[in-house]
Amino acid sequence: MHAPLRSRRRSGAKYHLRFMRIEPRDASGRRLSRVDVDERARPARVTLAEGAQDVYLRWDGALDDAGALRRCVLCDCGELYVRKSFPQVTPFVVVLAFSGTVVALLGYSANPLVFGLLAVLLTLDALTLLLAQRQVVCYGCGAVYARLRIARYLRRWDRSVAERVAKDPVDLPTALAGPAHETEQSK
Repeated sequence: MHAPLRSRRRSGAKYHLRFMRIEPRDASGRRLSRVDVDERARPARVTLAEGAQDVYLRWDGALDDAGALRRCVLCDCGELYVRKSFPQVTPFVVVLAFSGTVVALLGYSANPLVFGLLAVLLTLDALTLLLAQRQVVCYGCGAVYARLRIARYLRRWDRSVAERVAKDPVDLPTALAGPAHETEQSK
C-alpha cells in the first residue's frame, strides 16, 4: 500500500526572511541602538537596549498594501525619504581613485603593474557602488529603516519637506526624547 500523497501548496510569492532593521535616534540625532523587527508579525513594543525603556511601535497605517513602509512606526510621521548608505570603505576607495588619476595624469601608468592596480581599483570602486544599501529615513524623528521593501513613491531628501516638518515637531516616544525632553516635562 502506498502512503497518501500530501498536497503541497506552492505560491509564486517569496517569503521575505530578513527582518526590518530600525535604528532609532534620540532628539540630538545620535543612534540609540539597532532593533531587528519582523514587519509581518508587527510587534507592539521593542526594547532598545538592555535595561532601557520599551518603545511602542505604531503599526496602524504604517505599511501600504505592497508591504512597503509609508509611515514611521516610532513617531507616526508620514514624511519619509530614501538615501543610500555606502560601505565604510568608500572614503578609502575615493582617495585611491584620486591617487590613481594623479598617477595616470603624470604618465606613470605605462607600467603594466600600474595598469593592473588601476583595474583593481576600478573594480573596487564599482563594487562599493553596487553594495550601497538603500535606507528609508524619517524626517520627524530621524529613525533609519534598512532591509525592507522600499516603495517607489518615496523620494530623496528634500529641504522644503525637512523645513515643514521642523516647524511642526513630531511626538517622540519618551525613550527617544532624551534628557532635553525630560527637563521640559519637569518644568
